[in-house]
Amino acid sequence: MSRKIKFSIGEYYHIYNRGVDKRDIFMDEYDYNRFLLLLKICNSSQPIDVREMKKNESSEGFASGDRGETMVDIGAYCLMPNHFHILIREKIQDGISKFVQKFSTAYTMYFNKKYERNGSLFQGVFQNKHADSDEYLKYLYSYIHLNPVKLIQSDWKSRGIQDINEAYEFLNNYKYSSYLDYLNNNISQNTILNKGSFPEYFESGEDFKNNLNDWLKFEAI
Repeated sequence: MSRKIKFSIGEYYHIYNRGVDKRDIFMDEYDYNRFLLLLKICNSSQPIDVREMKKNESSEGFASGDRGETMVDIGAYCLMPNHFHILIREKIQDGISKFVQKFSTAYTMYFNKKYERNGSLFQGVFQNKHADSDEYLKYLYSYIHLNPVKLIQSDWKSRGIQDINEAYEFLNNYKYSSYLDYLNNNISQNTILNKGSFPEYFESGEDFKNNLNDWLKFEAI
């Protein structure tokens, strides 16, 4: 669901939402991949072509295709069992609101049909925070990409990481975020992201990981 809010063209935002009543919104791998496909296909002023979606989607990812002019730029994302995070840039007037409304409606329709349910899937309007400083924008890359660590240690922010090697091994195998796109330094052909519209904070995958390490140490203090 969208919200009546004034986003500014060229500005960066952290948007996020969770399932209604904190319910899981991803039940299996196919659900995650459908959502990722929608992040790509819905980032266009063109209507969704369901036949093209079915042709492109697979358990291994999705085809690139031509979606025309995009409405937003995406710099990072992470899908969790009951919520999602996206680092996003307003590209055209009302681009963010239209984009979120488009993919959340499409995913809700898919989810409700698959699991034979009715009603809202997401918890009201999506939440957002304006990344209004360079420091905060850079911090969001760590915050978003470290979210999956909660799946193996829910209290890591209060207690600190108990096994940092285990945490990184888990992140290295987590397929539902843009973490590996930064760790591998643009090796991936991820068609969701448009890194060129965001500040180039990390010259290499090592720079990216060092930034994560710095934040992990800070949280553990």
